[in-house]
Amino acid sequence: MSQEGYDKLVAELHQLESVDLPQVRDAIAEARDKGDLSENFEYHAAKREQARILSRIRFKQRVLEFARVIDTSRLDSNSVGLLSKVELSNLTTNSRMTYTVVSPHEANLREGKISIKSPIAQALLKKKSGDIVDVRVPAGVMKLRIESVSL
Repeated sequence: MSQEGYDKLVAELHQLESVDLPQVRDAIAEARDKGDLSENFEYHAAKREQARILSRIRFKQRVLEFARVIDTSRLDSNSVGLLSKVELSNLTTNSRMTYTVVSPHEANLREGKISIKSPIAQALLKKKSGDIVDVRVPAGVMKLRIESVSL
């Protein structure tokens, strides 16, 4: 995982533990003070939210427990791999796109980050600039040319 992704995950975990969880605990206490819990919608909704937050905290803790930050200075910038920024041309539609290949936990298509486990990234791995790759995606087969690879 990249250092940026690791730092973002740590910040999300801190937000959940120090802000979100105390807020929901206060909401549970407030709802409990209103009396009969069997018909108290606010109490049950707050308990569900607490369970959701605790689940997310456990998940993020587990991801961080096994995460390894990659030293980008040791990566090969000539071929596509983890943390590579790849500029592609779709030969079918004559469009250009740029993606960064990241770990599944950092993937975000809006930011141009695709998971290393995605079909496109799998097809691009270990390829170099100028290579033409056929990628099988749910919509069919895409023919892509790698224009450039960088870190």
